[in-house]
Amino acid sequence: MTLAPEDHTQQIPQGSYYGQSAPPAPPAPPTPPLGEGSRPAPKRESRIGQTLGVALLAAVLASGGTYAATQLGDQGTPTATTTASTTNQNQGSSPTVVQGNATAPDWTAVSAAVTPSVVSIDVTTQQGSGAGSGVVFDKSGHILTNNHVVGDATGNGAITVTLNDGRTYAATIVGTDPSTDLAVIKLTNGPSDLTPITLGDSEALKVGDPAMAVGNPLGLSGTVTTGIVSALNRPVSTGTSSESPLGQQQASGDEVVTNAIQTSAAINPGNSGGALVNAKGELIGINSSIASLGQSSSGSQSGNIGIGFAIPVKEAKSIADQLIKSGKAEHAFLGVSTRDTVVSDGSAKRAGAQVVSVNGGTPAANAGIKNGDVVIAVDGQRIDSATALVAQIREMTAGDKTTLTVIRDGARQDVPVTLAVKPASSN
Repeated sequence: MTLAPEDHTQQIPQGSYYGQSAPPAPPAPPTPPLGEGSRPAPKRESRIGQTLGVALLAAVLASGGTYAATQLGDQGTPTATTTASTTNQNQGSSPTVVQGNATAPDWTAVSAAVTPSVVSIDVTTQQGSGAGSGVVFDKSGHILTNNHVVGDATGNGAITVTLNDGRTYAATIVGTDPSTDLAVIKLTNGPSDLTPITLGDSEALKVGDPAMAVGNPLGLSGTVTTGIVSALNRPVSTGTSSESPLGQQQASGDEVVTNAIQTSAAINPGNSGGALVNAKGELIGINSSIASLGQSSSGSQSGNIGIGFAIPVKEAKSIADQLIKSGKAEHAFLGVSTRDTVVSDGSAKRAGAQVVSVNGGTPAANAGIKNGDVVIAVDGQRIDSATALVAQIREMTAGDKTTLTVIRDGARQDVPVTLAVKPASSN
């Protein structure tokens, strides 16, 4: 089995039902060295972490969910802890849920709280049509979704957004950011009673936390699925941003690399751009891709196998705020090219990202990073590949101070670095 981009917004003929059959996703083209760190073509893997023999398909995933927090009774009364939940109404955004039993979340309450903040998105161009999901970001009608859901509508397409209650509105693109696979669209003459989703804290997540996805899988709007956070900081690569939602090729683009939240909540084509929420109903991630065993014998895209990926809300909010403000987003920049390697670390060996070049005048050069250094951690977070280094840097913002742990001449060193804004001309 091989690793390939996941086709979130499949190209389908006009009039056919989205999510049935679609052409196989094209293999990811060779990617030029990335400014944050890249790896050579011979050992290139998609951003799913490369340890599984699965194909990563860019699925149009939409997930939204409501969370429930625990409501505890008097400590002296054993029967006071029940499965009942309460809902706290937030000012100007979706309510949060207080769970009566932390070990058995009341997903009914979570769904009721979150689904009004999750929308279905339909895109139509001359090449075909596609469907995906999105979340209501603010009362002004901004919708946060994936670039691969709406990117093909730039300039020559039509976008239609359907709210949870069935109302439908046209929408226009505010800004897209292909390198993070995020985009913001805005409803045309949107209503005044929108319910923006409540933002959570992706930094506080732990493996094993409950999670819910809500969205428009296979055209089935308002679908919710539950699971857990099955891994964090998973470096996932789904090809290049030059692969458009409907399978068309654009002129150029960076490889889409995400330091993703991995979840077992079922995510399928059509869920892209939707919400992954915690048990309080707070947004923790934007669903963007799934692991798949590949194409079926009929050529249609395979569905969920229990491994899905979401862009952490911290990164999604930062990009969305920038897109709403200026229509574009800035990215953090380190200034090195790297490749996968294995290095001795004391009496053991470990995988890492070996620096093969350092660009002059960049944060890496200013910090004293040298050719041959092997990066094994960023702020204590393990780095075991060039893709993992790219994912960590892309999650940060320009101006952030970080510490790279490198192995140089057989010894560990901590190197403080202040990240800069990625130049527009940089790969």
